[in-house]
Amino acid sequence: MSSQNPNSLSSSGPSAVSQVMRRSRVLEGRPYPLGATWDGLGVNFALFSANATKVELCLFDDQGERELERIELPEYTNEVWHGYLPDARPGTIYGFRVHGPYEPTAGHRFNPNKLLLDPYAKQIVGQITWNPALFGYQMETVDDLTFDKRDSAPFMMKARVIDQAFTWGRDRPLQNAWEKTVIYEAHVRGFTMRHPGIREPLRGTYAGLASQPAIDYIRSLGVTAIELLPVHTFVDDSYLTEKGLKNYWGYNTIGFFAPARRYAANSDFAFAEFKEMVAHLHDAGIEVILDVVYNHTAEGNELGPTLSFKGIDNASYYRLAPDPRYYINDTGTGNTVNLSHSRVLQLVGDSLRYWVQEMHVDGFRFDLATILAREPHGFEEDGRFMDACQQDPVLSRIKLIAEPWDCGPGGYQVGRFSPGWAEWNDRFRDTVRSYWRGDEGKLPELASRLTASADLFNKRGRKPWASVNFITAHDGFTLNDLASYSDKHNEANGEDNRDGHSDNLSLNHGVEGPTDDAAIRDLRFRYMRNMLATLLLSRGTPMLLAGDEFARTQGGNNNAYCQDNEISWVDWEGIGQEQKCLAEFVQKLLAIRRALPMLRRGRFLTGEYDEELGVRDVSWLTPQGDEMTVENWEDPNGRCMGVLLDGRAQETGIRRVGSDSTLLLVLNAHDDVVPFTLPEAAGGRRWVRLIDTNQGQNDDLQEFEFGHEYEVTGRSLLLFILRPAGRKGHQTDADRSFQHVLEAFETVISSPVAFPQRTRV
Repeated sequence: MSSQNPNSLSSSGPSAVSQVMRRSRVLEGRPYPLGATWDGLGVNFALFSANATKVELCLFDDQGERELERIELPEYTNEVWHGYLPDARPGTIYGFRVHGPYEPTAGHRFNPNKLLLDPYAKQIVGQITWNPALFGYQMETVDDLTFDKRDSAPFMMKARVIDQAFTWGRDRPLQNAWEKTVIYEAHVRGFTMRHPGIREPLRGTYAGLASQPAIDYIRSLGVTAIELLPVHTFVDDSYLTEKGLKNYWGYNTIGFFAPARRYAANSDFAFAEFKEMVAHLHDAGIEVILDVVYNHTAEGNELGPTLSFKGIDNASYYRLAPDPRYYINDTGTGNTVNLSHSRVLQLVGDSLRYWVQEMHVDGFRFDLATILAREPHGFEEDGRFMDACQQDPVLSRIKLIAEPWDCGPGGYQVGRFSPGWAEWNDRFRDTVRSYWRGDEGKLPELASRLTASADLFNKRGRKPWASVNFITAHDGFTLNDLASYSDKHNEANGEDNRDGHSDNLSLNHGVEGPTDDAAIRDLRFRYMRNMLATLLLSRGTPMLLAGDEFARTQGGNNNAYCQDNEISWVDWEGIGQEQKCLAEFVQKLLAIRRALPMLRRGRFLTGEYDEELGVRDVSWLTPQGDEMTVENWEDPNGRCMGVLLDGRAQETGIRRVGSDSTLLLVLNAHDDVVPFTLPEAAGGRRWVRLIDTNQGQNDDLQEFEFGHEYEVTGRSLLLFILRPAGRKGHQTDADRSFQHVLEAFETVISSPVAFPQRTRV
């Protein structure tokens, strides 16, 4: 069937009820701000569409079920349709019907039979009920050139006008220094759904995450920022609902301004509950970073539903192929948002500023961020979006983190984002996994990853914090499963275990999955301690996956995007003594990181000898305590080395000797014990052991003389601090730094991790 360009709605559709609709007063209003804005007297409505011929505002009853009125927006200014309703108030539920050509071959998919969500909706009510009426074409024909006249309003979510007033009290942006930042990636719902210390009605909600038991735990662990998986309003894919599953991760956004109601204890006040959560986390010194999805929307490709952007102005909002009937799919999800269009770029910028200024979040992690910097000719590190963020007085001051890859041509761009941006560093993940698995020839690359990947990030004045180091994230194995499974086990996803990555660089240590074998469990927990210590003692910004600190499992599922159940939820009541010890080990590592500036300095290490200062910032040592040679680096069987970090090295750009503690890190991925000769170090007299992953929670700060041959257990990691050779009665900066570490140990011992306690429901 050929495409159609209707001038009126079907008599069986919404026009059938138009005769009983009321009539509201409407004035011209203003073309700004976009969206629905309550000014204390009435509500201004403004919607961008460059190619529409008419826009109707549809008002609904308080339940969002019955359409009460349809009002043609009276003015069109600078491609913005607008009108002002002096009688409208907060609580008004609305949507749009947008008229224009239905010509898919020209990139236009207007269909006024489809109720459309306001791209600037601050609150969204109801939910999508999958029905053929949601599609602009006759879905049954699987032909997008057909035209569907069924009214989608009964099956659509709607927008609600809100009053954004909120009393923040003393809350202010925390602006924690990047060098001191430790990120904790968590899911709003999954983090508290099984938490016994939180009242049942609050579990899985913003309020639950804001509760004292949740905050006490996060703060006691020692992280500084929580990074939340998507909380923008998103849609459960139809193919998932048909299988009884949900889009648990939330990477299917349809509302860039509205917090998801599904995570609110009181869904009518999700925006206020979200703000209260942020305020409570801030009060505990914890920043809030949002994982955001501006690269695509829930509308899919030419066969997807018409929910918002597709029906408002398809040709503007999406990148279209040379044949504009089809979409460029650099995201792998069916469509790609067109940030080369000034109004679409404005939408994203307005959304980001809204979350910073109105919702007080501290930063963003951008899903498939290469898309955002992609212009029609390809990736451009100083493209429009990047420039817009750099020049914006709000966005340039917050934490911006890129997932630096997408599915398009040239999509892998790790290390190529603009100054001011941090990036997920999957090279760190893969190198550390490979090294501790025992793979050959990994020492040279491991050295780069331990020192903030200068080969990728040391340019244009970027700092070590630009490398966001991680071992695991929401996508893939948890740390426990990385140590327990050689293969993925995604059968519960209903795709015959075909989904998810097959090459996980994992190691099951002899048994696939859970085991009661004490020897294997010992190996697995040592392996996890090795991974966690490598992550938290490396230069760069570390990111922990929630639950990894106590060996959370997903049963080998490495793609639990659709598992809104016990597979994904954090199992707080399953924490045994082994798991508690692991969490306390993480707490100790984080205390060490806080106490030792040498681990988080804002300068890249070079390994070059500074003639003027008489210092080499980092030295790479063989097990014999000698400096590594070319032959040592090229030995494919080399799996053990030492890293000597000299605290006298230049701290900043100012030419002067530093005053931090000198550290020695020893890593041994061999299966067997390796004798390691502890080297001499200037300014000290002996080494004090802080960490030995073979000894777990041993807090004995044993001392060792220079030249001591330490028996390094196979597959283990050690950290030593140099005891300063200070004069009696004379305390130096190095002495104070050393004392700071000892005090940090005492604090950790006296302030254990705040594990959950059962509460009354």
